[in-house]
Amino acid sequence: MKDLHIVVIDPDADRAKMIVDGLGRFDAAKITVISEVIGLGRRLAELSPDIVLIDLENPGRDLLADVARDANATERPVAMFVDKSDSGMMSAALDAGVSAYVVDGLRGDRVKPVIETAIARFNAFSRLTAELEATKAALAERKTVDRAKGLLMKRRGLSEEDAYRLLRKTAMDQGKRVAEIAEALVTTADLLS
Repeated sequence: MKDLHIVVIDPDADRAKMIVDGLGRFDAAKITVISEVIGLGRRLAELSPDIVLIDLENPGRDLLADVARDANATERPVAMFVDKSDSGMMSAALDAGVSAYVVDGLRGDRVKPVIETAIARFNAFSRLTAELEATKAALAERKTVDRAKGLLMKRRGLSEEDAYRLLRKTAMDQGKRVAEIAEALVTTADLLS
């Protein structure tokens, strides 16, 4: 938690102070308060914070979606404090990537646990996203390898096992991955057909 740059977005100075006081429990954290939501995306890009805390009394759906988007909730943990419960707005905030959505819970002593929860949820979601992307990439590579094997089987009259052996041997000889050789073969076949 040390050396974090935390941005607090709150148009109300008294409420922002309560959050900043609650953040005082973080040793060596840099805290920046932004009171204006206009131009928020640019300002956050300049500041590049580690965590964003958003406190809006009664945000409309459009404002909530804009603020969550501008805070780049997919790139960093974002915790949002609101005064009133609205399941539609909560769903929109969570869909936008907000890590913690706290209703009527803005108290100085709750800020630290909310940040810790937001960080934990953000990290868990990031891991799941990375795993999903890796799985998609592996599946795409597998499809390309299967297509390359099919091309070799058809054009050279090889069995599936022999086609894969040829791909693997070529990959080892060239110091490349089987998927790279398969991609090159499929691309070449597409160009020649």
